[in-house]
Amino acid sequence: MKLLPVIFLLALTSATSALDNGLMRTPPMGWMSWERFRCNIDCENDPKNCISENLFRDMADRLAEDGWKEMGYDHVMIDDCWSSMLRDKDGRLQPDPQRFPGGIAKLARYLHDRGLKLGIYGDLGTHTCGGYPGTTLDKIDTDAQTFASWGVDFLKLDGCYSNEEEQQKGYPLMSKALNATGRPIGYSCSWPAYRGGLPPSVNYTLLGEICNLWRNYDDIQDSWDSVQDITDWFFDNQEILQPEAGPGRWNDPDMLIIGNFGLSVDQSRSQMALWAIMAAPLIMSNNLRTLSSEARAILQNGAAIAINQDPMGVQGRRLLQERSHIEVYWRPLSQSASALVFLSRRQDMPYRYHTSLAKLNYTAGSYEAYDVFTGKTLSGLSATTEFTVSINPSGVVM
Repeated sequence: MKLLPVIFLLALTSATSALDNGLMRTPPMGWMSWERFRCNIDCENDPKNCISENLFRDMADRLAEDGWKEMGYDHVMIDDCWSSMLRDKDGRLQPDPQRFPGGIAKLARYLHDRGLKLGIYGDLGTHTCGGYPGTTLDKIDTDAQTFASWGVDFLKLDGCYSNEEEQQKGYPLMSKALNATGRPIGYSCSWPAYRGGLPPSVNYTLLGEICNLWRNYDDIQDSWDSVQDITDWFFDNQEILQPEAGPGRWNDPDMLIIGNFGLSVDQSRSQMALWAIMAAPLIMSNNLRTLSSEARAILQNGAAIAINQDPMGVQGRRLLQERSHIEVYWRPLSQSASALVFLSRRQDMPYRYHTSLAKLNYTAGSYEAYDVFTGKTLSGLSATTEFTVSINPSGVVM
């Protein structure tokens, strides 16, 4: 019997090639600064909304105190514009001393004390997109060690001011460097977004081995047009993208903008539903201090979150695009369950869409359906039972 531990250890060591950090077996959830707060560094005139330790502490307080953490939203992610314009005398990145006087390690402790995780932002180029010091190839090990020493739990590595060759080398090198720190650090790669998002210029097999998630496409903006554009790109390319996602390796269509200025309540439900079907990271970028009750109800919808976080981790697909401008999306879930989303691209009035489960490729049997946003249950459905859903313009039924 004494041999068992040795065999177990051998099995463990053989499996730790690539990014086997055991993290993000379901899509990460949390809050990130970029879409809502961008690169606002004017703390003198806009102290509540500038990129500073106060903003991230505020958002951590909201996640911890307003029921977000219990729903799974446990990351607070710093995006661009956090650092000083200069590295320190030892060549290490350092936070802006005016806006982060306590330093990043102290902020990480503040989050950890509340059961939260801290994410940070870097860029694999001479500069970040916002013009701050980047992580050139010679600085990868230093920066990985610095982030680990601060107690960082997640790194988003952008690709501004870097070329194809540097990306080819740098993204895998940072993966190795993060693993070498011995600290589990989730790793988001923006690499595919800089290479057009599709093969042959993007090697998704490699990405799955070195990154936990990756940004495939353009940044989201605060508008329904932007949500639609991103949704179209992901589902138009689903044959390529869908098989690449799974536990520990996710496609990232970018942040949830629910609770900002550009989406109606119906459009907000639509983003939540589509991101759940896509097995997308649920990373909000909004102002949690002033969120409306409608936005909170959508973002904290337990059924939508459970669908997103399904342990099988299979990304969903678009099944139909009807001439009536209704689209149907489907995702298989564990325990023989599945999720359906009916999306209206119409701009006139609620549309009554008639269908049956058989028309959507379901096999014969008895089904129970739960409406994610009304909470109503419909039982005793057979595959051939005709049913009707009423879908608001730019809205969904899930």
